[in-house]
This record gives sequence, C-alpha cells and structure tokens, in this order.
Amino acid sequence: QVQLVESGGGLVQPGGSLRLSCAASGFSFSSYSMSWYRQAPGKERDLVATVFRNPYMTNYADSVKGRFTISRDNAKNTVYLQMNSLKPEDTAVYYCNAESRWWDYWGQGTQVTVSS
Repeated sequence: QVQLVESGGGLVQPGGSLRLSCAASGFSFSSYSMSWYRQAPGKERDLVATVFRNPYMTNYADSVKGRFTISRDNAKNTVYLQMNSLKPEDTAVYYCNAESRWWDYWGQGTQVTVSS
C-alpha cells in the first residue's frame, strides 16, 4: 500500500521558518522524483520544488528560489522542504508527490499559514 504522509505544517509569522516532511512507504522511494506542490484557496495546485532521483539535482519555482530548500533521505524514505523567510503569499496546503515514468502518487496535504 502506497503512502505519502506529510507533516510539519502550521501557523508561522512572516519571516519565520517551517520544515515539512513527507514519509513514503509502499514503493521504491529512491526510484522516484519527489516534489512539493501547493494549493492556495481558489487557485490551482502549483509546483514548488522537485528533487530528482539524483539528490543533488533540484528545481524550484521562481517564487521560492533562495528561500526554500528541498532534500531527500533515501535511507529514511523521506523528502523535506525547508522553508525560510516565509511570506503571507506562501499560505497554502502543501502536497507531497512521487513520480516515476509509470506512476504518480500524492499525499493528503499539510496546511501552512503565514500570518501575523
């Protein structure tokens, strides 16, 4: 049974930091690209960051470059998103995604709210 379980969301003040985690199970984690997406109310789900099977290869949305860092630990089957200098516009539900050539899996999401 495939599972992606996100954690680490919450309420944070502007300028603060959060670290999201996504624990994966039920598939060959190291064979998948792992991404974080986010969806704000009334908006489409957007790609935030990707770490490819090579953990040194990453990609970021322009809006988060220099503030967010994605990483993976294949020994723990976990992907992380370190979010610094958070802004109110980062408020959204953040989703973990696992993608291979043949399969695409999603987590249930974790809420991140940036507000004073």
